[in-house]
Amino acid sequence: MSTILDFSIFPLDKGENLSAYVARAIRIVRASGLPYVFSPMSTSIEGEWDEVLAVVTRCKDELEKDCGRIHVAIRIDWRSGPAGRITAKIEAVEEKLRQG
Repeated sequence: MSTILDFSIFPLDKGENLSAYVARAIRIVRASGLPYVFSPMSTSIEGEWDEVLAVVTRCKDELEKDCGRIHVAIRIDWRSGPAGRITAKIEAVEEKLRQG
């Protein structure tokens, strides 16, 4: 089984510069050992359903230490079948772009 979870998380009560809070969440994603792709607007991680949801929960718990309001947006693509889709999806599009 393969679950790709795409999420963004940030506090709503800490002003405009939120990169320090996002970095705290990304450290948790990295420490999870799951494959991930970080981008300017969100982060995608791949694993089993419970694994990816647990990572988001750990991110929320970390920010909750000093944030009174946290925004979390989540999109999930669950599919029976092999893992490795997080890179395969990107490679498929890049291949089509090379073909013209």
